[in-house]
Amino acid sequence: MNKLDKIIQISKNRGFVFPAAEIYGGLKGFYDFGHLGVLLKNKIKKLWLQSVVFKRDDIFLIESSLIGPKKIYEASGHLNNFQDPLVECKQCHQRFRNDHLLKGEYGKIEIKNNKPLCPLCKGQLTEEKQFNLMFKTFAGPVENSAAEVYLRPETAQGIFYNFKHYLNFTRTKLPFGIAQIGKSFRNEITPKNFIFRVREFEQMELEFFTKPKESKQWFNFWVAERYKWFLKLGFNQKNIRQRKYNKKELAHYSTATIDIEYKFPWGWDEVEGIANRTDYDLKNHSQYSQEDLSYFDQTTKKKIIPYVIEPSLGVERLMLAILLEFYNEDTVKEETRNIFKFPPFLAPIEVAVLPLLSNKQNLIKKSQSIYYDIKQNFQAVYDENGSIGKRYRRQDEIGTPFCLTIDFQTLKDDTITVRDRDTTYQERIKINEIKDYLKQKIEINI
Repeated sequence: MNKLDKIIQISKNRGFVFPAAEIYGGLKGFYDFGHLGVLLKNKIKKLWLQSVVFKRDDIFLIESSLIGPKKIYEASGHLNNFQDPLVECKQCHQRFRNDHLLKGEYGKIEIKNNKPLCPLCKGQLTEEKQFNLMFKTFAGPVENSAAEVYLRPETAQGIFYNFKHYLNFTRTKLPFGIAQIGKSFRNEITPKNFIFRVREFEQMELEFFTKPKESKQWFNFWVAERYKWFLKLGFNQKNIRQRKYNKKELAHYSTATIDIEYKFPWGWDEVEGIANRTDYDLKNHSQYSQEDLSYFDQTTKKKIIPYVIEPSLGVERLMLAILLEFYNEDTVKEETRNIFKFPPFLAPIEVAVLPLLSNKQNLIKKSQSIYYDIKQNFQAVYDENGSIGKRYRRQDEIGTPFCLTIDFQTLKDDTITVRDRDTTYQERIKINEIKDYLKQKIEINI
């Protein structure tokens, strides 16, 4: 079993991630997140907010609607430009992204009469056509063009069409940013690689507005800031890189884009993109809405359309990179164990409280008292089922960095055993010192 397959199996068995609507056969490209998955995603989002928003005074939060009228996406260019090249097998009717097909991402392909054959059944493929990735629906009881609406393919547009509001109620000056965490939807032709390419996903996006002449320096600033953030999360520098787009790769709105890529099992792929979107979005929304989305520059006494620097990060993609980066297998007492060596500040569960024996009421009572006290400050679990060795293995497999074991000595001197996940080393700590001990181990300044 390869590493990705092991991650998928553990994710399902331990409650990180599992296919959506599985009892009905599932829905390709959609996933549900269990308790541990939600905790991990929340930690990722919290760390992003701390780094991008809360450390600065010039960035504000927004939560915009998931659904928007057709005109928004006419203005943004999504209805005309948000397309992937599609081919379909005439025999098995499977559909493929043609550019991915030619790169061999669906497996080895055979060529006949200078045309690729279906990688699944060797059938003949149709000519390439453009497939729009937008999800369309209707608002209200009548399904007509006037009621046509779309699920957003990115969170950015809600920031752009609300730009005027932020100028009014923040009274801030350029440069400043508007940040958002939220769901987006893309009707991917072929979702794949677990939660890497899906149809429903969560984004963490910043739109940082600057004066046009200052956009290049802010682009470079945010590229450097975002790359450093990944290293602070604990990624090995060998597994993270920056890749600059060539002119042919650039989106219709961008003059410069750099991806932060992770070395996934299938190769280097994007986790976060930083783009200079120029004044494309505000200019187009001004034109289509007939609202003035310009900024009055007090220095020059002139109106300008700000440029926008956009760092955009997929929560699920980063979560998958984290699961892959910190998964390990080692041997303890001649037994192979699966272990997520998350940095303590990233671990979904930070500490587990375990009574040595589950049939001794004095140990159970003491353990529960410690657990209810600990969980006021830390993400904690209590487990009294099975041998202590099996309980350690369960916590190792979900990445819990510290286990607190309550034994008979605890009843005598108010000390507990603290077991380190990575080394399995155990030390005794006074109960009244344990919170400070854990706080010191888990805290991070990111």
